[in-house]
Parts: sequence; C-alpha cells; structure tokens
Amino acid sequence: MSNNYHPAKFLLSCPSLKGCPPDQGYEVIFAGRSNAGKSSAINTITLQKKLAKVSRTPGRTQHLVFFELDEDRRLVDLPGYGYAKVPEAVKKQWQIDMGEYFAKRNCLAGAVLVMDVRRPLTPFDQMMLDWCINVNLPTQIILTKSDKIKKGAASNALMKVKRAIESYPYVQVQLFSSLKKQGLDLLGARLDTFFAYVD
Repeated sequence: MSNNYHPAKFLLSCPSLKGCPPDQGYEVIFAGRSNAGKSSAINTITLQKKLAKVSRTPGRTQHLVFFELDEDRRLVDLPGYGYAKVPEAVKKQWQIDMGEYFAKRNCLAGAVLVMDVRRPLTPFDQMMLDWCINVNLPTQIILTKSDKIKKGAASNALMKVKRAIESYPYVQVQLFSSLKKQGLDLLGARLDTFFAYVD
C-alpha cells in the first residue's frame, strides 16, 4: 500500500455540524457500530498506532473527529453507534446529527462502513448504509476482526453481505483485520478512488 494516508494528523473534534471545518475539499468518513474496530482501522490505514483513540469502553467516540491529510483531504471518524449502554436520548441525537451530516455536507467523497465480521448488517449498519445510498456516496464496507474466525466463516459472512448489496452500484465489501493487516491494500486502493478528484 502507498503511504498516502500516513501523513494524517488530528485536526479537530466537535460534537455537532456547527464546529466542523469549512465544507470544502474532500472528506471520507469512517462509520460503524461501537466496538466494531473503527479506530483500529483508521490507525491501520494511516500506519499510526495512536492517531484515533482506541477505547476499551465502546461508545466513547461521541464527537466527529477530523484528521487532515493535506489542505484538501480529510478522514472523519464518526461517533460510534448502537451500543446498548449509551442513553437512548444520546442515540437519538446521534441519528439526527448524522442524518444532517449526510444530507448537508457537500464535501463528502466516500464512506468506509466498519462492521464486525461476526455481526454484520445490524439495523444500525443498515441505517448508515441507507444514508450512503440515498446520497449516492461511494462506500466500502470492511468486515473487521476477520482474524478472529475461521476462513470458511469469514467467507460466508463476506458472501452474505455481497448478496445484500449487489443492487447498489457504489458499494463494495471486503474482509479486514487490523491485527493481521489483512485487506489493507484493498482498502487503500478504494480510498484512492474516493480521493481521485484531487490527485
């Protein structure tokens, strides 16, 4: 994989759209259910161990966190969603904020949806996928923690998701393991296509 994403550095963290950077350039979002391995995926793709904070407490990321690649390109860590211990009112506010972000953020160039290979396509995953589809956002689904199950089970999960998304032209899916660096080149190549506008 190229080092396109190694220069990533923390830019800012904000609880709502009001604090976001100016709506210009290109952003690729990382979204996923809490504890699906989102922060680990960001650290793996940027070849940095501590860029995105990996918490032992799922649901800790409750802000939009922006990482700058250069003056035109950003990676965005969206709040983790769907974790049972997060108050219902907070979950609902996340949904409102995220819906607004998808609807109003013009600089969105692509999305990486992070799903645990052992539990893909939860209702929250589907909600996020629907938002991406509704705005024609190119999307890469990564099935994380693929090292934690046998190859046959991982392949079955991959085929299940492939069947579920086969009618969506801008959505692709792959296996991914931050621990084993599996799928890193494939994810990097897809990110390259998301940012192709500014190459």
